[in-house]
Amino acid sequence: MKQFWNQRYSDKAYAYGTEPNAFFKSQLDQRPPGRILLPAEGEGRNAVYAATLGWDVVAFDQSEAGKKKAMQLAEAKQTSISYRIVDAMDFNEETTFDLIFYGFFHVPPTVLLPIYTNLNKFVRPGGTLVLEGFSTKNLGRGSGGPQNEAMLFSTCRVKSLLHDFKTLEVWEEEVMLNEGRFHQGSASVIRAIGVK
Repeated sequence: MKQFWNQRYSDKAYAYGTEPNAFFKSQLDQRPPGRILLPAEGEGRNAVYAATLGWDVVAFDQSEAGKKKAMQLAEAKQTSISYRIVDAMDFNEETTFDLIFYGFFHVPPTVLLPIYTNLNKFVRPGGTLVLEGFSTKNLGRGSGGPQNEAMLFSTCRVKSLLHDFKTLEVWEEEVMLNEGRFHQGSASVIRAIGVK
């Protein structure tokens, strides 16, 4: 997977654009800044947006090419982010976060539960989780995401991943994506907001 993402992020153009994910933006715009964790952050569009709002950002990904472009974007926007190259199963941190955002964070089913279990524990009590990912109904639609049903989300699957949150809202929604070259058009997504 690391090679796949390094190749995707090697082009000069940003694969998913430089603007933040719309759902992520709508959630951040209504919250006071705090400490935020962004797994699988790719080229940094969400991390950089959060930093411009005053959030203390920790982002990570497997891709060195993604990190390079994220740091360039942060410099262009005159802000700074902490960005690490690390596998999601190996991520560790001494302190917790006010918010974690899983943005189209699709992984093979064999590692899905272990990865989310590892990362969920870094949300502080009272902290918030925000998730957006492609639904199983998006298979074959051409608007983005894995073309493997086992790597897509359903409301039931997301609820099981986030069972340890005190309050949790999970729903399916039809959206129009306009995020760079690889997220374009009508899409079925699963969204979730949870409080630890």
